[in-house]
Amino acid sequence: MLPFAPPQIPANELRPGRFWYAIAAAIVVVLVALGVVVGVYQFKGVTDAVDTHHRFANGETVSLQLGPDSDKSIWIKNRGPSDDQECSIAGPGDPSLGGPGIDFYWTRDETWNPLFALEVSQAGTYEVTCESKGLSEYAVGDSGGFVEFMRGSVLAIVLPMCGFGIGLTIVIVVAVRRSDHRKRLRAERYAPGPGDARHTAA
Repeated sequence: MLPFAPPQIPANELRPGRFWYAIAAAIVVVLVALGVVVGVYQFKGVTDAVDTHHRFANGETVSLQLGPDSDKSIWIKNRGPSDDQECSIAGPGDPSLGGPGIDFYWTRDETWNPLFALEVSQAGTYEVTCESKGLSEYAVGDSGGFVEFMRGSVLAIVLPMCGFGIGLTIVIVVAVRRSDHRKRLRAERYAPGPGDARHTAA
């Protein structure tokens, strides 16, 4: 004897609607795409962080166009344990050299470290000169290198993870609620009536 098959409830009658699965998928796609965009942007920024094609040596003066939002630093190639390097900046307003923080920048066979942050209060042309007791090479670049890249890359990882987490949560909640709704509809529509109960007892 074949087991009794429970009556089927049309899928389009169940709530929440299945369109929530599409919303969950869209959230995953959007947040993953945003994560990729952020990661590519961060990577491109760090690969061009230091202008190593325009280097200057001890005693040489370079002219720079800077503004209050320039966020530039002086970087030094293969800096050793010595802190004998000294730099100066001259230009409009009252420019100064600040602490660069801990960071680094790699090329194929070189390591660069930030030496001084360039701090200016107004846009204009500034002249920078550096000196050292030993042979040194300098370059100007963005204030952030690979350490800043790793910090920024956290968002590139978190966004896709949030997307998958939100999407999975929506799928689970919708599936559970649809299953509960199906059970309620079966109970309401196909529960045995009093006559069925007497017939069964007989």
